[in-house]
Amino acid sequence: MRDDDVVARAVAVLRGGGVVAIPTETVYGLAADVANDAAVARVYAIKGRPANHPLIVHAHDVDALEGYVAAITPALRVLALRFWPGPLTAIVARGPRTPRSVTGGQDTVAVRVPAHPLARAILAAFGGALAAPSANRFGRISPTSAEHVRADLGTEVDLIVDGGPARVGIESTIVDLAGAVPAVLRAGAITASQLGDALGTAVVTRAGGAVRAPGTLAAHYAPRGTVVLVDAGSREREARRRTDAGERVALLTLPDDPKAAARTLYATLRALDADGYASILATLPPDTEANAAVRDRLTRAAAPRTGPDSRRSTANGDST
Repeated sequence: MRDDDVVARAVAVLRGGGVVAIPTETVYGLAADVANDAAVARVYAIKGRPANHPLIVHAHDVDALEGYVAAITPALRVLALRFWPGPLTAIVARGPRTPRSVTGGQDTVAVRVPAHPLARAILAAFGGALAAPSANRFGRISPTSAEHVRADLGTEVDLIVDGGPARVGIESTIVDLAGAVPAVLRAGAITASQLGDALGTAVVTRAGGAVRAPGTLAAHYAPRGTVVLVDAGSREREARRRTDAGERVALLTLPDDPKAAARTLYATLRALDADGYASILATLPPDTEANAAVRDRLTRAAAPRTGPDSRRSTANGDST
């Protein structure tokens, strides 16, 4: 099917109140019309996501956010010019066109302009904003391909748009512009230093507290197998100990290059899950700003959880 036909079909489904999995450069998103309460509610239901966890509002460009945000502030405009379309989400004051069902009842809204050409074509043809968390079950590994979406959600989605593997491979950086000081709430491909350079002011990194943004609780991005963080020097020893105890153990190996590691992380975890490993031993990459996003995702994946299908908590948010 030609891209034009795919876009037209996706827009028709969205305008009809349907839910469409769309590709973005970060991960695949589960999109619905922001203005359609029933469609938004269905996104929450498909994911099994708590209603107090905000969704990200996606638009074709910064000007298309008029009304969805209270104002396009100078800081938002600066970041839009520098980083959009791209893997950056900004939190700003909510506008009247964004219902509270999308923001988890908050007075702020998370907004983003994705870079994937198919996502941009769908947004342009749709003519409005789409709410789009990651297209997976709440708390699980985000999907970086259409096949991942099919494996997670099956026929519960009205349409899956196949845009190939995600170029970035992890969720967007989230920066909070609603407070007195710009703050990164979730690490991503765009770093705090880059944001600070663009804004001409220091950007802090903040974690914990209330759920003001998607994907920012302690346990998330988790496979079914248990992710265990170990030092590089003890990894093989710990693997032997677990293997001797009868456990099926995998060693997670990622590229040294931070961008390549981010791009392959989720696909690698999914492959290990598919092979049925009970434990996945991982070593955090060096503590540098370039590695912050992968360190964040591995730390959350290894956080303790409880749930019906796993040994770790799925209490977390998802986003693109």
